[in-house]
Amino acid sequence: MKSFFLSLWDTFKTVIIAVFVVFLIRSYVAQPFLVSGSSMQPTFHDGDYLLVDELSYRFRNPERGEVIVFKYPGDHRSYYIKRIIGLPGEKVEVKNGRVMIWNAKGEKVLNESYIADQHFTGSYETTLGDNQYFMMGDNRNYSYDSRMWGPLLRSDISGLVRFRLWPVNTAEAFSRPQY
Repeated sequence: MKSFFLSLWDTFKTVIIAVFVVFLIRSYVAQPFLVSGSSMQPTFHDGDYLLVDELSYRFRNPERGEVIVFKYPGDHRSYYIKRIIGLPGEKVEVKNGRVMIWNAKGEKVLNESYIADQHFTGSYETTLGDNQYFMMGDNRNYSYDSRMWGPLLRSDISGLVRFRLWPVNTAEAFSRPQY
């Protein structure tokens, strides 16, 4: 009988430690995210299961082209996934299917090979303040993004998309594009 209770105690300790470790990892290191909607097609599709790195941005700033998960500025209970287009202090202009960036280095037209439809509509212009980012979905004609709700604050960023885990046949690691 004594060995049964010792075994039960060991099992209980193992479960408690495992729950604690999972809690720490999910709270501070990585978080799963399920894509809902078509705003990031063709890069991500509805139902894709992603792993979001919540640790990297504690040590460095977000960079242009990275895909991130963030709290929607209009409702912090909702999370969105979009691509970083504009960085703090930059002027961003979206016009005639092109994205242009003005910063201390000059003017740059983004070459966005990850977008399937290069002929997206609408125009938008803004200058970003400190700690503000301009976000856009890859499916530009069907994305609810910074063109509608304005810049994203740095404090609303949850993490960087690192891996697609599901569906298994499209599992892969992600890095930011080179412009």
